[in-house]
Amino acid sequence: MKLSAFFLLFAVCASAEVKTLTLRQALDLALAQNPDLLLARLDQQKARQQVTVTRDPFVPKIFAGSGAAWTTGFPNSIEGSAPSIVQVKTQMALFDRPLNYQVAQAAENVRGAGVDVAKRQDEVIYRVASLYLDAEQATRSLEASRNQAASLLRVRELMDQRVGEGRELPIESKKANLAVLRANQRLEALSLDLLNAQNSLAIALGLTPDESVRVMTEDRPPIQVGESEEASIERALEGSNELKSLQSSMQAKQLEIKSYQAERLPKVNLVAQYSLFAQYSYQDYFSKFQRNNAQLGVSIEIPLLVGRSGSAQASQAQADISKLRIEVSRTRSRITADLRTAYQNVRRAESARDVARADLDLAREELNIDLAQMDEGRAPLAKVEADRATENEKWLAYYDAQHTAELARLNVLRQTGTLEAALR
Repeated sequence: MKLSAFFLLFAVCASAEVKTLTLRQALDLALAQNPDLLLARLDQQKARQQVTVTRDPFVPKIFAGSGAAWTTGFPNSIEGSAPSIVQVKTQMALFDRPLNYQVAQAAENVRGAGVDVAKRQDEVIYRVASLYLDAEQATRSLEASRNQAASLLRVRELMDQRVGEGRELPIESKKANLAVLRANQRLEALSLDLLNAQNSLAIALGLTPDESVRVMTEDRPPIQVGESEEASIERALEGSNELKSLQSSMQAKQLEIKSYQAERLPKVNLVAQYSLFAQYSYQDYFSKFQRNNAQLGVSIEIPLLVGRSGSAQASQAQADISKLRIEVSRTRSRITADLRTAYQNVRRAESARDVARADLDLAREELNIDLAQMDEGRAPLAKVEADRATENEKWLAYYDAQHTAELARLNVLRQTGTLEAALR
């Protein structure tokens, strides 16, 4: 038997901290530290901060400084205002319709970012659950394959003994040896499949290179779809995060168009200023001096000729909305078609699982008959061991069929947006 796969698996487990997790624990860990989900949450955080940035012109800001400077001739500062010892200024937008629409657009982008987080979360849950089931199936198949390899090894030993006694042809020994080699080859392949599944699951869980994961094979209730095909399609269309994301993008584009169209409206800003003057700067030019000076008022800006860029940008945004409408229609059609295909795959996988289960039950019954005949001395041990190997082969086929059926149900639940609730 080749030991490279077992040695590799042992070396990886020995050098890393192993976390043994149930499916629910794996999902909780993924929601807490999956890298893709963390990146989506950071994008959502940036979108929230963008609202504050866009709303900033409506928030008053106060600046203080000094305009004192050496002057010759008429007292005038470099900035155009009078020289002052202390100067305080403030300015804020009172009425700016384009900016109002930009703030609303930023708020809509926050909602869209939240939808993207929910969509990414559904993807992470589906990926982690699929990888967990892959590792679980590989673990069970590996155990069945070990049992099969042990049975075939005993068959080879018994066949070699019968060939040595002259009761079987030498070719039967070669057949038994070939069966052992094939079983060992499968055993090594399943060991590597388990290692790969565990590594992929650890990455999806956001574990460090020094950590590895092991699934806990447990008897849990089977995953149920629970809804008819038409009800699932209706639920998927109503709750699709992909459709919500497209609709949010359309709403943001509508606000962008309104912002461009509002460029023709007047803008009103609050302006205020206080200056503390020094008498020596003005005594030679003015008969009356006032140390404290303040101005408070509004600045009104009325667009007279705004150019054509605004209308062109609005037309571009309208074209984007038309593209998004087409994408919404195509997405609805795709969701419907994908769900119908998913239900077909569920029915096909469940039928294959039932056949594999019936085949397994038949193999187990034949083994029980041969065991009874062996106790009566009517069946050789080699035949019983061969039946055990056949039973393990049927177990492998059943595990594969059951795994395919579970993945098919996961796909249906993912598309209807009920996967997290079903797994919890």
